[in-house]
Amino acid sequence: MDAHVAQLQMQYRNYILSLYQQGFLDDQFTELKSLQDDGSPDFVAEVLSLFFDDCVKLVGNMARALDQTGTVDFSQVGANVHQLKGSSSSVGAKRVKGLCINFKELCEAKNYEGCVRCLQQVDIEYKTLKAKLQDMFNLEKQIVQAGGIVPQVDIN
Repeated sequence: MDAHVAQLQMQYRNYILSLYQQGFLDDQFTELKSLQDDGSPDFVAEVLSLFFDDCVKLVGNMARALDQTGTVDFSQVGANVHQLKGSSSSVGAKRVKGLCINFKELCEAKNYEGCVRCLQQVDIEYKTLKAKLQDMFNLEKQIVQAGGIVPQVDIN
């Protein structure tokens, strides 16, 4: 095997492991990756694209709802948080899911300041995850372009 491909594969393994170790991803992401095959080589990218589109929509909805000074509909914010929690759970976005759990509690307590802070954290976190996963896809592309195979990474 070409040394360049082997180096890229090692870089990929280390990068994936770091995403798990830093709490960005959980086992559900591993499950999602296992569903991708030669018949659907872009499956994970397509699912994640839908997830990030959902993030944009839901974060926007929550921001608008929280912008209603004095008349915040915490049940509406909570419904959006619940939907985002489900989406993040299904793709293995561990940090986003964790923030949503806290966010939901803040909505139930009608804690406006806490909700605003949590919304800001969710916004930062999903954008950070998106950038990190884009880096992962770029590494995968480099491996394939160099004639290699993207390795399966055992996270356990």
